[in-house]
Amino acid sequence: MGLKDQLLSLKMMMFGGKGGVGKTSCAASSAIWAAEHGRNTLIISTDPAHSLGDSLGVELSPGIPTQIEGIENLTALEINPKANMSEYKELTNINPMEEMGMSGLMDNLPLFDDMEEIASMTPPGIDEALAFGKILEFVETEHDYDLVVFDTAPTGHTLRFLGLPETLSGWIGKLLKMRLKIGNMFGAVKRLFTKEEKKEDKSLEVLEKLNNAIMNAREDLTNPIKNSFIIVMISEEMAIAETGRLLNELIKYNIPTSTIIINQLYRDTTELCDFCKARRKMQNTNLLKIKEVFGEKLNKNLIEVPLFREEIREYEKLKEMGEHLIN
Repeated sequence: MGLKDQLLSLKMMMFGGKGGVGKTSCAASSAIWAAEHGRNTLIISTDPAHSLGDSLGVELSPGIPTQIEGIENLTALEINPKANMSEYKELTNINPMEEMGMSGLMDNLPLFDDMEEIASMTPPGIDEALAFGKILEFVETEHDYDLVVFDTAPTGHTLRFLGLPETLSGWIGKLLKMRLKIGNMFGAVKRLFTKEEKKEDKSLEVLEKLNNAIMNAREDLTNPIKNSFIIVMISEEMAIAETGRLLNELIKYNIPTSTIIINQLYRDTTELCDFCKARRKMQNTNLLKIKEVFGEKLNKNLIEVPLFREEIREYEKLKEMGEHLIN
Protein backbone atom coordinates (compact mmCIF):
# COMPACT_ATOMS: atom_id res chain seq x y z
CA MET A 1 0.00 0.00 0.00
CA GLY A 2 1.47 3.33 -1.08
CA LEU A 3 1.56 6.48 1.05
CA LYS A 4 -1.47 7.90 -0.77
CA ASP A 5 -3.61 4.86 -0.01
CA GLN A 6 -2.45 4.82 3.60
CA LEU A 7 -3.41 8.48 4.09
CA LEU A 8 -6.86 7.77 2.67
CA SER A 9 -7.63 4.59 4.62
CA LEU A 10 -5.70 4.28 7.90
CA LYS A 11 -6.71 5.46 11.37
CA MET A 12 -3.17 6.28 12.55
CA MET A 13 0.20 6.98 10.94
CA MET A 14 3.51 7.45 12.75
CA PHE A 15 6.47 9.28 11.22
CA GLY A 16 9.87 8.56 12.78
CA GLY A 17 13.58 8.35 12.21
CA LYS A 18 16.91 9.93 13.06
CA GLY A 19 16.97 13.52 14.29
CA GLY A 20 17.27 16.16 11.58
CA VAL A 21 16.06 14.04 8.65
CA GLY A 22 12.82 15.97 8.10
CA LYS A 23 10.27 13.84 10.00
CA THR A 24 8.17 16.85 10.97
CA SER A 25 8.09 18.25 7.42
CA CYS A 26 7.07 14.86 6.00
CA ALA A 27 4.40 14.38 8.68
CA ALA A 28 3.00 17.90 8.22
CA SER A 29 2.99 17.64 4.41
CA SER A 30 1.17 14.31 4.59
CA ALA A 31 -1.35 15.61 7.14
CA ILE A 32 -2.12 18.61 4.92
CA TRP A 33 -2.67 16.35 1.92
CA ALA A 34 -5.01 14.07 3.87
CA ALA A 35 -6.97 17.02 5.28
CA GLU A 36 -7.39 18.57 1.84
CA HIS A 37 -8.63 15.26 0.51
CA GLY A 38 -11.55 15.13 2.90
CA ARG A 39 -10.14 13.41 6.00
CA ASN A 40 -10.59 15.18 9.33
CA THR A 41 -6.95 15.02 10.44
CA LEU A 42 -5.15 15.56 13.74
CA ILE A 43 -1.35 15.81 13.74
CA ILE A 44 0.29 15.24 17.14
CA SER A 45 3.93 15.97 18.00
CA THR A 46 5.37 13.73 20.74
CA ASP A 47 8.87 15.14 20.27
CA PRO A 48 10.03 16.96 23.46
CA ALA A 49 11.87 19.43 21.18
CA HIS A 50 8.70 20.47 19.36
CA SER A 51 9.00 21.92 15.86
CA LEU A 52 5.50 21.18 14.56
CA GLY A 53 4.23 24.71 15.19
CA ASP A 54 7.29 26.17 13.47
CA SER A 55 6.82 23.83 10.52
CA LEU A 56 3.18 24.82 10.08
CA GLY A 57 3.94 28.49 10.76
CA VAL A 58 1.55 28.74 13.70
CA GLU A 59 1.88 29.09 17.46
CA LEU A 60 0.71 25.98 19.32
CA SER A 61 -0.04 25.91 23.04
CA PRO A 62 1.18 22.64 24.65
CA GLY A 63 -1.67 20.22 25.25
CA ILE A 64 -4.29 22.30 23.38
CA PRO A 65 -5.57 21.10 19.98
CA THR A 66 -5.42 24.01 17.51
CA GLN A 67 -7.39 24.26 14.28
CA ILE A 68 -4.96 25.35 11.54
CA GLU A 69 -6.27 28.49 9.89
CA GLY A 70 -6.72 28.25 6.14
CA ILE A 71 -6.54 24.45 6.08
CA GLU A 72 -9.93 22.85 6.47
CA ASN A 73 -10.00 19.58 8.44
CA LEU A 74 -6.51 20.00 9.98
CA THR A 75 -5.86 20.26 13.74
CA ALA A 76 -2.41 20.27 15.40
CA LEU A 77 -1.39 19.32 18.94
CA GLU A 78 1.96 19.34 20.75
CA ILE A 79 2.26 17.00 23.74
CA ASN A 80 4.62 17.78 26.61
CA PRO A 81 5.58 14.41 28.17
CA LYS A 82 6.32 16.05 31.55
CA ALA A 83 3.21 18.24 31.77
CA ASN A 84 -0.33 17.58 32.98
CA MET A 85 0.66 14.54 35.05
CA SER A 86 -1.08 15.60 38.29
CA GLU A 87 -3.94 13.19 37.54
CA TYR A 88 -1.56 10.27 37.97
CA LYS A 89 0.79 11.63 40.63
CA GLU A 90 -0.89 9.75 43.48
CA LEU A 91 -0.95 6.55 41.44
CA THR A 92 2.83 6.52 41.05
CA ASN A 93 3.73 7.52 44.62
CA ILE A 94 1.44 5.54 46.89
CA ASN A 95 2.29 5.42 50.61
CA PRO A 96 -0.23 3.20 52.42
CA MET A 97 0.78 4.34 55.95
CA GLU A 98 0.47 7.98 54.94
CA GLU A 99 -2.93 7.35 53.37
CA MET A 100 -4.14 5.91 56.70
CA GLY A 101 -2.64 8.78 58.72
CA MET A 102 -0.37 6.32 60.58
CA SER A 103 3.14 7.11 59.25
CA GLY A 104 5.68 5.57 61.61
CA LEU A 105 3.07 3.77 63.68
CA MET A 106 3.83 0.29 62.25
CA ASP A 107 7.33 0.82 60.88
CA ASN A 108 8.63 -2.25 62.69
CA LEU A 109 6.03 -4.64 61.30
CA PRO A 110 7.51 -6.64 58.38
CA LEU A 111 4.12 -6.97 56.64
CA PHE A 112 3.61 -3.23 56.37
CA ASP A 113 7.27 -2.64 55.49
CA ASP A 114 6.85 -4.99 52.52
CA MET A 115 3.59 -3.34 51.46
CA GLU A 116 5.15 0.12 51.59
CA GLU A 117 8.08 -1.07 49.48
CA ILE A 118 5.81 -2.66 46.86
CA ALA A 119 3.47 0.32 46.71
CA SER A 120 6.27 2.86 46.28
CA MET A 121 7.91 0.98 43.40
CA THR A 122 7.56 2.70 40.03
CA PRO A 123 9.21 1.68 36.76
CA PRO A 124 11.91 3.96 35.26
CA GLY A 125 10.59 6.81 33.12
CA ILE A 126 7.03 6.40 34.40
CA ASP A 127 6.22 10.10 33.82
CA GLU A 128 7.07 9.72 30.13
CA ALA A 129 5.22 6.41 30.02
CA LEU A 130 2.06 7.82 31.56
CA ALA A 131 2.21 10.81 29.21
CA PHE A 132 2.28 8.35 26.32
CA GLY A 133 -0.59 6.53 28.02
CA LYS A 134 -2.55 9.79 27.95
CA ILE A 135 -1.95 10.03 24.20
CA LEU A 136 -3.15 6.46 23.70
CA GLU A 137 -6.15 7.13 25.92
CA PHE A 138 -7.02 10.17 23.79
CA VAL A 139 -6.71 8.17 20.57
CA GLU A 140 -8.88 5.38 21.94
CA THR A 141 -11.67 7.66 23.21
CA GLU A 142 -14.46 8.85 20.96
CA HIS A 143 -13.31 11.70 18.72
CA ASP A 144 -14.20 13.16 15.34
CA TYR A 145 -10.84 12.63 13.63
CA ASP A 146 -10.60 10.24 10.70
CA LEU A 147 -6.78 10.16 10.83
CA VAL A 148 -4.24 10.83 13.60
CA VAL A 149 -0.70 11.55 12.38
CA PHE A 150 2.11 11.22 14.94
CA ASP A 151 5.28 13.27 14.51
CA THR A 152 7.47 11.19 16.82
CA ALA A 153 10.69 12.02 18.66
CA PRO A 154 14.12 10.95 17.27
CA THR A 155 14.77 7.21 17.01
CA GLY A 156 15.96 6.55 20.59
CA HIS A 157 12.88 8.14 22.18
CA THR A 158 10.60 6.50 19.63
CA LEU A 159 11.98 3.04 20.40
CA ARG A 160 11.23 3.58 24.10
CA PHE A 161 7.71 4.75 23.19
CA LEU A 162 7.09 1.61 21.13
CA GLY A 163 7.78 -0.55 24.19
CA LEU A 164 5.72 1.57 26.57
CA PRO A 165 2.33 -0.08 25.98
CA GLU A 166 3.81 -3.37 27.20
CA THR A 167 5.61 -1.68 30.12
CA LEU A 168 2.58 0.35 31.15
CA SER A 169 0.08 -2.45 30.79
CA GLY A 170 2.19 -4.82 32.90
CA TRP A 171 2.89 -2.24 35.60
CA ILE A 172 -0.69 -0.99 35.80
CA GLY A 173 -1.96 -4.57 35.92
CA LYS A 174 0.26 -5.33 38.93
CA LEU A 175 -0.72 -2.08 40.63
CA LEU A 176 -4.41 -2.79 40.09
CA LYS A 177 -4.09 -6.25 41.63
CA MET A 178 -2.16 -4.87 44.59
CA ARG A 179 -4.62 -2.08 45.30
CA LEU A 180 -7.62 -4.37 44.96
CA LYS A 181 -6.02 -6.96 47.24
CA ILE A 182 -4.96 -4.69 50.07
CA GLY A 183 -7.23 -1.66 49.55
CA ASN A 184 -10.09 -2.94 51.66
CA MET A 185 -7.77 -3.94 54.47
CA PHE A 186 -6.12 -0.53 54.51
CA GLY A 187 -9.52 1.16 54.60
CA ALA A 188 -10.70 -0.98 57.50
CA VAL A 189 -7.52 -0.38 59.52
CA LYS A 190 -7.65 3.35 58.81
CA ARG A 191 -11.23 3.61 60.08
CA LEU A 192 -10.29 1.56 63.15
CA PHE A 193 -7.52 3.97 64.14
CA THR A 194 -8.86 7.31 62.86
CA LYS A 195 -12.65 6.92 63.24
CA GLU A 196 -13.01 8.55 59.80
CA GLU A 197 -15.56 7.67 57.16
CA LYS A 198 -14.14 5.92 54.13
CA LYS A 199 -13.51 8.43 51.34
CA GLU A 200 -14.30 7.59 47.76
CA ASP A 201 -11.14 6.42 45.98
CA LYS A 202 -11.33 6.88 42.22
CA SER A 203 -7.72 5.85 41.59
CA LEU A 204 -8.71 2.29 40.66
CA GLU A 205 -11.21 3.63 38.16
CA VAL A 206 -8.54 5.90 36.64
CA LEU A 207 -6.06 3.01 36.43
CA GLU A 208 -8.60 0.67 34.84
CA LYS A 209 -9.57 3.31 32.26
CA LEU A 210 -5.94 3.93 31.37
CA ASN A 211 -5.14 0.21 31.23
CA ASN A 212 -8.08 -0.47 28.90
CA ALA A 213 -7.02 2.39 26.61
CA ILE A 214 -3.48 1.03 26.46
CA MET A 215 -4.65 -2.50 25.67
CA ASN A 216 -6.92 -1.22 22.87
CA ALA A 217 -4.24 1.10 21.51
CA ARG A 218 -1.70 -1.74 21.47
CA GLU A 219 -4.07 -3.71 19.24
CA ASP A 220 -4.50 -0.71 16.93
CA LEU A 221 -0.74 -0.01 16.76
CA THR A 222 -0.11 -3.55 15.52
CA ASN A 223 -3.06 -3.66 13.11
CA PRO A 224 -1.94 -2.93 9.48
CA ILE A 225 -5.51 -2.00 8.60
CA LYS A 226 -5.41 0.81 11.18
CA ASN A 227 -1.78 1.92 11.59
CA SER A 228 1.49 2.28 9.72
CA PHE A 229 4.93 3.53 10.75
CA ILE A 230 6.58 5.68 8.08
CA ILE A 231 10.37 5.78 8.39
CA VAL A 232 12.12 8.98 7.28
CA MET A 233 15.84 8.79 6.54
CA ILE A 234 18.62 10.42 4.53
CA SER A 235 21.05 8.73 2.15
CA GLU A 236 24.02 8.38 4.51
CA GLU A 237 25.82 5.36 5.95
CA MET A 238 24.92 6.11 9.57
CA ALA A 239 21.27 6.66 8.64
CA ILE A 240 21.19 3.24 6.95
CA ALA A 241 22.45 1.56 10.12
CA GLU A 242 20.01 3.44 12.34
CA THR A 243 17.09 2.68 10.02
CA GLY A 244 18.03 -1.01 10.21
CA ARG A 245 17.88 -0.89 14.01
CA LEU A 246 14.54 0.92 13.91
CA LEU A 247 13.11 -1.68 11.51
CA ASN A 248 14.25 -4.47 13.83
CA GLU A 249 12.41 -2.84 16.73
CA LEU A 250 9.28 -2.32 14.64
CA ILE A 251 9.32 -6.02 13.78
CA LYS A 252 9.90 -6.88 17.44
CA TYR A 253 6.79 -4.96 18.52
CA ASN A 254 4.76 -6.04 15.46
CA ILE A 255 4.33 -2.44 14.29
CA PRO A 256 3.42 -2.48 10.58
CA THR A 257 5.69 -0.52 8.23
CA SER A 258 5.85 -0.63 4.45
CA THR A 259 7.14 2.82 3.48
CA ILE A 260 10.53 4.51 3.79
CA ILE A 261 11.04 8.15 2.78
CA ILE A 262 14.57 9.03 1.63
CA ASN A 263 14.75 12.78 2.14
CA GLN A 264 17.11 15.63 1.19
CA LEU A 265 18.54 14.10 -2.00
CA TYR A 266 20.73 16.36 -4.16
CA ARG A 267 19.30 16.68 -7.65
CA ASP A 268 21.18 15.48 -10.74
CA THR A 269 21.91 18.71 -12.59
CA THR A 270 24.93 20.08 -14.45
CA GLU A 271 24.73 23.26 -12.36
CA LEU A 272 25.88 21.56 -9.15
CA CYS A 273 28.98 22.93 -7.46
CA ASP A 274 31.92 20.59 -6.71
CA PHE A 275 30.77 20.15 -3.11
CA CYS A 276 27.21 19.37 -4.21
CA LYS A 277 28.44 16.91 -6.84
CA ALA A 278 30.51 15.10 -4.19
CA ARG A 279 27.50 14.93 -1.87
CA ARG A 280 25.28 13.64 -4.68
CA LYS A 281 27.88 10.97 -5.58
CA MET A 282 27.98 9.83 -1.94
CA GLN A 283 24.17 9.81 -1.79
CA ASN A 284 23.93 7.76 -5.01
CA THR A 285 26.26 5.12 -3.58
CA ASN A 286 24.19 4.86 -0.40
CA LEU A 287 20.94 5.00 -2.38
CA LEU A 288 21.93 1.82 -4.22
CA LYS A 289 22.49 0.12 -0.86
CA ILE A 290 19.16 1.42 0.49
CA LYS A 291 17.31 0.09 -2.55
CA GLU A 292 19.00 -3.29 -2.25
CA VAL A 293 18.61 -3.75 1.51
CA PHE A 294 15.27 -2.08 2.21
CA GLY A 295 13.61 -2.11 -1.20
CA GLU A 296 14.50 -5.51 -2.64
CA LYS A 297 15.30 -7.66 0.41
CA LEU A 298 12.72 -6.21 2.82
CA ASN A 299 10.17 -5.27 0.15
CA LYS A 300 9.62 -1.70 1.39
CA ASN A 301 8.09 1.08 -0.70
CA LEU A 302 10.82 3.73 -1.14
CA ILE A 303 9.96 7.38 -1.75
CA GLU A 304 12.72 9.74 -2.90
CA VAL A 305 12.37 13.41 -1.93
CA PRO A 306 14.81 16.08 -3.18
CA LEU A 307 16.68 18.67 -1.15
CA PHE A 308 14.93 22.02 -1.61
CA ARG A 309 16.65 25.38 -1.97
CA GLU A 310 14.50 26.95 0.73
CA GLU A 311 13.50 25.73 4.17
CA ILE A 312 10.40 23.54 4.14
CA ARG A 313 7.92 25.34 6.37
CA GLU A 314 4.45 26.86 6.12
CA TYR A 315 1.70 25.91 3.72
CA GLU A 316 3.16 26.55 0.24
CA LYS A 317 6.46 24.75 0.85
CA LEU A 318 4.79 21.86 2.67
CA LYS A 319 2.41 21.51 -0.29
CA GLU A 320 5.40 21.45 -2.66
CA MET A 321 7.02 18.70 -0.62
CA GLY A 322 3.75 16.80 -0.64
CA GLU A 323 3.87 16.63 -4.44
CA HIS A 324 7.07 14.54 -4.15
CA LEU A 325 5.76 12.43 -1.27
CA ILE A 326 2.42 11.47 -2.79
CA ASN A 327 2.20 10.48 -6.41
